[in-house]
Amino acid sequence: MSNNMTPMKIQYNELKSNYPDCLLFFRLGDFYEMFNDDARLASKELDITLTTRDRNIENPDERTPMCGVPYHSCEAYIARLIAKGYKVAICEQTEDPAQAKGLVRRDVVRVITPGTVTESSMLEEGKSNYVCAVFLEGSSGAVAFCDVSTGEFCVSGFEENAPSHLQNELSRFLPREAVLSKGAQDCGSLRDFIGTALGCLTQDGSGRFDPNSARERVAAQFGAESALPPDGTEILAAGALLGYIEETQKTNLSHINTLDLFSAGRYMELDITTRRGLELTENGRTGEKRGSLLWVLDRTKTPMGGRLLRAWIERPLLSPVAISRRACAVQELFSDNVTRPELMQILSGVGDVARLAGRAVYGTANARDLLSLGRYCAALPKLAQLLEGKQSARLRAIAETDPLTALTNLTQRAICDDPPFSVRDGGLLRAGFSEEADYLRDLCENGAAKVAALEEREKARSGIKKLKVGYNKVFGYYIDVPRAAGDSVPEDYIRKQTLVSNERFFTQELKELESDLLGARERLNALEFRLFDEVRARAASEITRIQALAEAIAELDVYCSLADVAVRNGYTRPEVDLSGTIDIKAGRHPVVERAQTESLFVPNDTFLNSAQDRVAIITGPNMAGKSTYMRQTALIVLMAQMGSFVPCKSAVIGVVDRVFTRIGASDDLAGGRSTFMVEMTEVADILRNATKSSLLILDELGRGTSTFDGMAIARAVLEYCADRRRLGAKTLFATHYHELSALEGSLEGVRNYNISAKKSGGSLVFLRKIVPGAASGSYGIEVAKLAGVPDSILTRARAALKDLESAPKDSSPAAAQEPDFGQMSLTDAREGEIVRRLNALSLDVTTPLEALGILYELKKKVEL
Repeated sequence: MSNNMTPMKIQYNELKSNYPDCLLFFRLGDFYEMFNDDARLASKELDITLTTRDRNIENPDERTPMCGVPYHSCEAYIARLIAKGYKVAICEQTEDPAQAKGLVRRDVVRVITPGTVTESSMLEEGKSNYVCAVFLEGSSGAVAFCDVSTGEFCVSGFEENAPSHLQNELSRFLPREAVLSKGAQDCGSLRDFIGTALGCLTQDGSGRFDPNSARERVAAQFGAESALPPDGTEILAAGALLGYIEETQKTNLSHINTLDLFSAGRYMELDITTRRGLELTENGRTGEKRGSLLWVLDRTKTPMGGRLLRAWIERPLLSPVAISRRACAVQELFSDNVTRPELMQILSGVGDVARLAGRAVYGTANARDLLSLGRYCAALPKLAQLLEGKQSARLRAIAETDPLTALTNLTQRAICDDPPFSVRDGGLLRAGFSEEADYLRDLCENGAAKVAALEEREKARSGIKKLKVGYNKVFGYYIDVPRAAGDSVPEDYIRKQTLVSNERFFTQELKELESDLLGARERLNALEFRLFDEVRARAASEITRIQALAEAIAELDVYCSLADVAVRNGYTRPEVDLSGTIDIKAGRHPVVERAQTESLFVPNDTFLNSAQDRVAIITGPNMAGKSTYMRQTALIVLMAQMGSFVPCKSAVIGVVDRVFTRIGASDDLAGGRSTFMVEMTEVADILRNATKSSLLILDELGRGTSTFDGMAIARAVLEYCADRRRLGAKTLFATHYHELSALEGSLEGVRNYNISAKKSGGSLVFLRKIVPGAASGSYGIEVAKLAGVPDSILTRARAALKDLESAPKDSSPAAAQEPDFGQMSLTDAREGEIVRRLNALSLDVTTPLEALGILYELKKKVEL
C-alpha cells in the first residue's frame, strides 16, 4: 500500500503513528493540514470544510479527507480544541524549503494539552493552569503540580490515608490534566473524583513512575540537593510530571527551577466539601466568582496578584509568625491612605510578567511580549521608591528586589514602540540599535533615492548629460550612455551590453549598491530576527531574577488589595495565636454584607475555646440566619489565617488546623446516593479526619431520615465532638431538634444559643441576633407563610400542629423508638394500614408539602 503513497503521505503517517492520541497539525506552506480521522474530527469540532486532494480518484472511499487552518491564526482553532479536551501535536518544517533537497524534513516540535498551554489566548489571567502527576501505592501517595506557563512546581506527599488527602490537594489546585500511576488508576474513588468531580483530562502514566528515572529528572531539573526525600513517594510524582512536561514541550524548561514541598503543618488542608460550602472562590449556585470570598477580597491589579490571592485563600497558613508577617504588611498599607492608591495605580499598568518570562524561555515570545516585559519590569523601581521607610519585613523585602535595570534598558533600546505580531517579517528593531540594520532599512526605504544620487554623481563626473542608471531583471542595474558620448566614458566603467544606439556599463560602486538593494529586505528581516532572538535569549537567561521580580510584584499587589478592601469595608486586624480560643466581637459575613445593599448586616459575637465552650448548639427558625452565622465564623477564621483583616470589631483567632463543613442537602444522582447518604458520608469523613484543633460547622445534621433516627444520629455526633477524650473539637451545631438543647447541662463544654425572632401582627420578624439559650420554637408555619405557601395549607397545618402538641406522650424508651398507634383506639386493620403507609414512605424524596398532604390523609383515617 505504501508504494502507492506519495513521500509526503508516508512522512505524515510515520509522524502520526508516534502521536495516536493527538490531532496532528501538519505544516504545509502557510497552513496546518489534517488528514484522515483527524480531518474528520477537526472539521466537525471547528466547523471547517472537509475536502480532499484526490479528486482524480473516482471511488470517494479511497480519497484522503483533509482540512486545514492558516498557521498565522492557528491559536484560536487550537484553543477551541484544547477547551474540548483534545491534545494537539504541532508538526513544523525543520529546514528551509528553499534549501531542501527533495522532501522537506518535518518533526513534531510541541504537544499542546489542556494542562500545558502557555499561550495567553488559552489561559485565564487570574487563574493558574495546572498539570499534575498522582502516585498512589497502598495508603501512601503523592501528587506534583506544575503551571507550565509560569514555572510554578510544588509537591505534596502523604504516608497515611493518601486517597483522601490527595483528593483535598487536587480540589485545591483544580488541575486540567492528570498523569496517573497504576495505583491511582486502580483506586476507583480517586480516579472518579479526578475525572468526574474535577472534570480533569487523565493520562495513563503507568510507565512514568520509575524510581531511578524520577531521581535523575529531579536532580537534573532542581539540583542534587532538592528538598525531596530520595526514597519517598514525592520524588516519584515529581519525576513523572517532569517527564511528561519534557515529552510535550520538547524545549528548554529552565523556568521550572524551584521545587516547593508542601510539608505537613505549613498550610491548612481543606476538603472540596468545605471549599464549596464556604464558597471560597466561586459561588455554589452558578460557579461564578461573583458571590464568593474571592470576589470580595480581589482588588488586585495584576494577573500574578490575582493568582496569588486565590492561592492564599485556598491555602491558609498554620504558623502565627508567618501570618503576622503578612498582616503587618497589610497593616502598614491599611494605615497609609496616600501611598496605597499610588502603588495600586502603578500596579494597574503591570501585566503578566511571569507568563511573559515563561514564553521567552520557550522561544514563543514575540517582540510585543519582550517590549511589555521590559515596561513591566521598569515599574519595580517606582514601587520600591514608594515603599521607602516601610517597617514591615515583607514590604522591605519587596523594595529590595533586583529591578533588572539592564534587561529593561535592553528591551527598550532594542524593540520599536509598535512591533508587528510576527517576528520574521521585519519591523522589530528600534532605529539606532544596530548600524547594519539601520543601513539595510535605509536601503529598503530610500533605494530609489540612492540610485538617483549615484546617477547625478556620474553625470557630474563624466560630463555626459544623457547618462541614466536603469534596471531590468536580466542584467540588473546598469549605466546607460549614448554611443555618441562613448569617448567621455570614465576608465573605471566596465562594459555590460552594447546596443544599436547605446552602451551599458557598470561600476564597482553600482555593483555593490545593486547587491545591497536586491537583498536588502530579505537580509534586513533575517538580521532583525537574529538580533531579536538574542534579546529574547537574554531575557530567558535572566528567568530566575524575572521570576523573583514577578513574585515581589504579585505579593505587593495582594497586600494592597487586602488593605484596600479592609479600608472600604471596615475590617480590623485580628490577633492570631495558639491559644485555641476563637473570640469574635461583632462579626459579619464578608460576602453577604457586600451583596446586601438594601439593609445593614446585623453583626454577632462568637466565642469558642477548648474548655467550657467547645460546642455551640444553635437553634432558631429557618431563614433566621443560622447558616450565615456559622459560615461567617469559618470565613473570619480562614481570612485571619491567610493574613487578611477580618469583618468584625475585634477578633482573637487561635489557629485551627482544619475547617470542616456539613452544610446544605443535596443528593448524588450520578453516584446513586441519596441526600441522607451524602450527608452521612461527609460526616464520617469529618469524624475520621478532624482533631481537637479543628473547627467544625454542622448544619441541621440528621434531617434526611426519620425524626427519631435523625435526632439520635445528631445527638451521637454532637456528643462525640464535645467529648475531649474522643475529639473535643470546636463545633458550631445548628439544629431544629430542640430536644438536643437539654445537653447543655449534662454534657461538658456545650452551650446553647439561638437566633432571635418575634411574632408581630401574625407575622414573623427575624432579628438576626445570636443570644444565649435555646429557641422557644421553630416557627415553621410562619416561615412557610413567608415562603408563600397557600393559606388553606397553613390553616390545616396549624390544626395538625395543635393536635400533635395536645396528644398524650409516653416517655418510655419503647415510645421513643416508635409511636404507639394502639393508643389511638383504631381497629387492628386500620392500624396496620397506617403503619404500612408510613413504612412505605421514602422521606429522602418527599417534599414538605407532600408530607403535609399525607399527614392530612392519615388524620382523616384516625377520625373515622
